[in-house]
Amino acid sequence: MALAELSLQDLRCIESAHLEFGPGINLIFGANGAGKTSILEAAFLLGRGRSFRTRLSERLIRHGQPFARVVGKTAPEAARGPSEAAPEGTPEQPPHTLGLEIRREGAEGGGTVARLDGAAVRSMADLATAFPVQALDPDAHKLIEDSSARRRRWLDWAVFHVEQGFAGAWSRYQRALLQRNAALRAGSREVAAWEPELAREGEAMTAARERVMVALQPYWAEVSADLAGLDLTLGFQAGWDRSAALADALTLSTPRDRERRTTTVGPHRADITLRARGKAARDVLSRGQQKLAAVALSLCQLEYLKREHGLLPTLLLDDPSAELDQDRLGRFIARVKGLETQIIVTALERDTRLFSNPDRVFHVEQGRVEGG
Repeated sequence: MALAELSLQDLRCIESAHLEFGPGINLIFGANGAGKTSILEAAFLLGRGRSFRTRLSERLIRHGQPFARVVGKTAPEAARGPSEAAPEGTPEQPPHTLGLEIRREGAEGGGTVARLDGAAVRSMADLATAFPVQALDPDAHKLIEDSSARRRRWLDWAVFHVEQGFAGAWSRYQRALLQRNAALRAGSREVAAWEPELAREGEAMTAARERVMVALQPYWAEVSADLAGLDLTLGFQAGWDRSAALADALTLSTPRDRERRTTTVGPHRADITLRARGKAARDVLSRGQQKLAAVALSLCQLEYLKREHGLLPTLLLDDPSAELDQDRLGRFIARVKGLETQIIVTALERDTRLFSNPDRVFHVEQGRVEGG
């Protein structure tokens, strides 16, 4: 699905805006601090229920206002070329109307409320199904540099879209994990009571993750060689020793878990490993190389989703020229264009050479949006 319309109210510096996007390339330009990235953030919110810039949603609300609101309408994907037909059996997605309101904590009904086609959503996964969206921003290197949680989110987003039942297994696992950890903190005898569900759902989650990681390998080899020019090995750590069943690993870890008052093994501790010359990539790559590797990870994921599952997520690009030399930038842009998906990109200037002849052009100045 492509994003056809986007309306914002009191989001960061933007008091009110309405944008109508084309199915191809949409350019948003303006000075730093004008509000360009906030528009990308709003689009990301519709498909993920969270920001790609901050974990604290309340920071998105414009100063002095009680809430921020984002509403979007999707449309069928642009027509594919003759070589880009969706794989047989790929379901056609109907258009959707998505809405998300972030209210200040402490006020009545504080928190985040999301709606899909007028009905309240039970899970943010409903938004992800209706509007697949991915973002690449100047902080892309954090995918390599930061904790394993960010890399798990990167992997799980793809797994969610291609592995039926993964979202349910993930939800049930998280519920059982919370209960077991609560029992550990309380010193309760009920710790073992949650282990069968934890083991069952954890094994299902991990099997799904492993299948996707195997499927990603040829795409990673192709994209990383072309874009990053680095010999990087992509691997997966399940979160426990896979030579043993998760149920046995949980039993063996119980004394340590009781001492630490938390569950120390399981898929919540999984990680994606990236190694260069036998060492962790974050220890040997420069900041620029880390960004290239992170961008390659996201692009290989998008190419896998397109080629094997007919999925074309909207791609949000925040200042793609930052920190990339001209050669790498050219390679990156060529691969992005090859995805033939909807792109919403920000730039400082209108006459950017990165994406010639965009479908729609918007100018942002001091929180005001013009164009389209």
